[in-house]
Amino acid sequence: MSFKIINPDAYRFLDEYRGKDFEGEWPTIVEMFTISVKRFGDRECFKAFSPELLVFTYKEAYEKIKAVSRYLLSTGVQAGDKIAVSGKNSPEWAIAYLGILFAGCVVVPLDISHNDHDMETLMSFGDVKRLFIDKDRCEKIDKDKRVGLDFIYSLEPGANVPYVLDMDADCDIVPYKSKPEDVAAILFTSGTTGTPKGVMLTNNNLVSDTYIAQLYMKLYPTDVFYAILPIHHAYTMLAVFFETISVGASCVFGKRLVVTQMLRELRHGKITMLLAVPMLFNKLISALMDGVKKKSKILYVVVRAMMGVSGFLKKYLHINVGKHWFGFLLKKISLENCRICICGGGPLPASTFKMFNQLGINFVQGYGLTETSPIIHLNPVEAYKEESVGRFLPSVQTKIVDPDSNGNGVLYVKGPMVMKGYYNNEEDTKAVLSEDGWLNTGDVGHEDSDGYLILTGRAKSIIVTEGGKNVFPEEIENHFQLYYDIEDLCVIGYLIDAKTKSEGIGIVIKPTDECMKNHANDIQQYMENIVKEVNKDLHSYNKITKVLVVNEALEKTSTKKVKRFAVQAKYASLLQEQK
Repeated sequence: MSFKIINPDAYRFLDEYRGKDFEGEWPTIVEMFTISVKRFGDRECFKAFSPELLVFTYKEAYEKIKAVSRYLLSTGVQAGDKIAVSGKNSPEWAIAYLGILFAGCVVVPLDISHNDHDMETLMSFGDVKRLFIDKDRCEKIDKDKRVGLDFIYSLEPGANVPYVLDMDADCDIVPYKSKPEDVAAILFTSGTTGTPKGVMLTNNNLVSDTYIAQLYMKLYPTDVFYAILPIHHAYTMLAVFFETISVGASCVFGKRLVVTQMLRELRHGKITMLLAVPMLFNKLISALMDGVKKKSKILYVVVRAMMGVSGFLKKYLHINVGKHWFGFLLKKISLENCRICICGGGPLPASTFKMFNQLGINFVQGYGLTETSPIIHLNPVEAYKEESVGRFLPSVQTKIVDPDSNGNGVLYVKGPMVMKGYYNNEEDTKAVLSEDGWLNTGDVGHEDSDGYLILTGRAKSIIVTEGGKNVFPEEIENHFQLYYDIEDLCVIGYLIDAKTKSEGIGIVIKPTDECMKNHANDIQQYMENIVKEVNKDLHSYNKITKVLVVNEALEKTSTKKVKRFAVQAKYASLLQEQK
């Protein structure tokens, strides 16, 4: 496949503002937003439909953001102070985030699903002194010496603390003018046990990644992004929030990942850019195809045949007839206005990738880590490969270290979006980031001759079998993604021989409630039969040997990834004991 930059003029407009509104190669986040206010002041910027309609133009958002900044400065914040934001996706969340930066401070986005103790642990470690949070949590977060919070603010009206949209003050203090190399945000990637990992991302990290990613797809001021995944997460924060404000587009904030509400907001918001995780896209396409099949098997055969033709025309001749042919289907999942779908946060079946493109949606995958701001690989919309998570971005250097006989090794990357390091954690920083800027991603895979990355798994999750083979659980799990009777699953190793530390391959499965009801008397056998089907497609060394069926959901992150090590800790011994 020949490769070309899709949008070579992505950020050429910055030349007009360089030397006047900012200096150097990239603006800071504050400068990026200010430039968009100048270019698109009257366009819609932030919008929410729930609990009631709330809309801000760029000019209106700018005034609110500056008011928050004045308020913070009037109450004594200093340049570089750490201020946390934690709450449901909302325009208020975005205004608080930018208000903190406008005041010259550092944002610490926190997962709202953390309990109070874990929230306190992260804030204490991150030296956070102030917190913006939803109304129902304002009074629950302790203000004692464990955290030492000076102030708590609400992201919703009606609390007994200041509400972000009511903030303002007369203040003649000039805020610190952040530099590109200054830390803008600290994102915690894991753990409230042990030493937390707070990824320090600079203005340069985040802004460079925002613009460089646009070389692979064209974004417009008329685009409408949908923030349905948690916005504290690097994926949504950059690929939705920052991409929106970098081009003067609009962002609709979805507060709950409830399918009925999501479909309603997709339609009412006329969403053109949908970024989500594999689970969501799998559910949408399976519901759509199942609906066609239930209506008429003949219609299903005809539709799939037409989809095959449409996919060929789109991929190889760049003729997109899908939306004309299948607009009636896209309306059923509220994607009739959608221009581009991007999947990240985990592996996606090539069949799901392919079907969305066949329906006329420009559907691509991306890859990255919080430590890389996060985007480092992305499928160009006109040169995608279904089996790949994308091609490395311009300005990104990559190398595969210690490849095995199949060419799979650990991916190392280098580029302007690679983090400054972990906050107050020099040991972990040195473990993954070399002095000359190479980051060990911990992910294993290979790149093809065009620079497209094919991932096989995480280095830390490798299962070492009795025969000495290295098995990546993620590769096995991918085979189950279109079995819709399974709600959650996780492939883990269980100990076979303590001396050699060799492992067997087990799987923990949580069936759907409907499946549990329909197979109340034979659920174990039913799941084992599915595993037998999958085993037929696997090599002899990575076949699953034990199946554990559970009736409770597996523990997940806020982006709906199963926490593999939590599952390992809870269920490995049960697999080991199973006969």
